[in-house]
Amino acid sequence: MGLPAPPPLGASALPAGTYDGVCVLVTGAGTGLGKGIAEEFARLGASIVIASRKPEHLDAGRAAMDALGAPVETATCDIREPESIAAAFDAAEAAFGLPQVLVNNAAANFPVPAEDMSPNAWRTVVDITLNGTFFVAREFGRRHLAADTPGSVINIGASYAWTGGPGFAHSAAAKAGVKNMVESLAVEWGPYGIQVNGLVPGLIPHEDMTADIQENLSRADPEKDALQPAMRVGTRREFGWAATFLASPYAQFITGHTLVVDGANWQRRSMTNPTVVPIRDQMGKGPFTLD
Repeated sequence: MGLPAPPPLGASALPAGTYDGVCVLVTGAGTGLGKGIAEEFARLGASIVIASRKPEHLDAGRAAMDALGAPVETATCDIREPESIAAAFDAAEAAFGLPQVLVNNAAANFPVPAEDMSPNAWRTVVDITLNGTFFVAREFGRRHLAADTPGSVINIGASYAWTGGPGFAHSAAAKAGVKNMVESLAVEWGPYGIQVNGLVPGLIPHEDMTADIQENLSRADPEKDALQPAMRVGTRREFGWAATFLASPYAQFITGHTLVVDGANWQRRSMTNPTVVPIRDQMGKGPFTLD
C-alpha cells in the first residue's frame, strides 16, 4: 500500500497569504526542485526573486511565476562570485526590499567514479555547491545583521551528507559541508533572529532532471515506486510544502535542523546485504586505465 498520495497541486497546509509582502530569493529556481519550491512560496503570496547563471533558466522561472500571477524578478548570478551575489541582492532589494527568505538551491553534480574525477571537476562541484552556498548565505546574513531584521535561510542538502555517496564523492563531500554549515550558522545567527535549516529531497522525478541522472536512473528497476519504503516517489509540491513550512511563522523555533523529505528511503537497510556491484559497473564503465 505504501504512504498515501499527497493532496493535489495548489493545496497547502499554511493559510492563504502566509507570505504576502515577503520577498523570497531562490537560487537555481528556473528549473527542477528550485522552481517547485518557488512556486509554492508564490502560491502563498510571496514575491519571488530567481537567481541563476543561465538566461534560459531565468526565463523559464519567470514564466512559471507569471503563470501563477506572482510578482517576480530575475537576477543573473554566479554563486561562486561574491560580487555577482551582491548584485543579485541589490536587484532583489530594488524590486521588493531585502529578501526575508533565502533558499540556497543552486548546486553542481554529476556521477563519476572517484578515480576518473579530474581536479577541475572536484573543484567545480565543491566551489558551486559548498562555497557558493556559503557566499550566498553570508550575503543574506550580513544584510540582515546590518538592518537588524530577522530572516530565514534554507540550504538544500543531500542524504549522502550522512552516508557518503559512491559515484558522487565531490558532491557528497560538499553537501556534508553544507549540512554542517546549517548547524554552525544557526547557532551564530540565532541571537540575531536568523534561522538556518537544511532540506533534503528524496527521489522526486521531474522533467528538468539532467541527462546523466536520467541515464543512471534508467539502469535501475523501471518501477521506481517499488524501490521506495513509501512505495512511491515524491512530488515537487511536497518538497515545496516542506520549504514553505520551515520558513513560516509556524516553524520559527526550528533552526539548525536538516529535514529529509524522502519517504525514509535513505534509512533503508536490508536484512542481508545485496551483492556488491562496483560503481564502475553500475555506471556501465569498463576497467580503469591510467590512459
